[in-house]
Amino acid sequence: MATKKAGGSTRNGRDSNPKMLGVKMYGGQAVTAGNIIVRQRGTEFHAGANVGMGRDHTLFATADGVIKFEVKGQFGRRYVKVETA
Repeated sequence: MATKKAGGSTRNGRDSNPKMLGVKMYGGQAVTAGNIIVRQRGTEFHAGANVGMGRDHTLFATADGVIKFEVKGQFGRRYVKVETA
């Protein structure tokens, strides 16, 4: 005979791995081509001059220079650009 009653089921017990999103390099910082600037879901930040966007909306530098964040347009979009020397 079992000496323990059957345990009930639970709907908890799951947790996803961290995705390490966010701004990785800040305004005024020097970057080299290929450096990741922002990891994001969707276009929280848009790509400006000398910045590329990956499949997962990651923004990265396409040239060496200094990062600048700016807000432009009617809808207050935030752009990231790399100013070259």
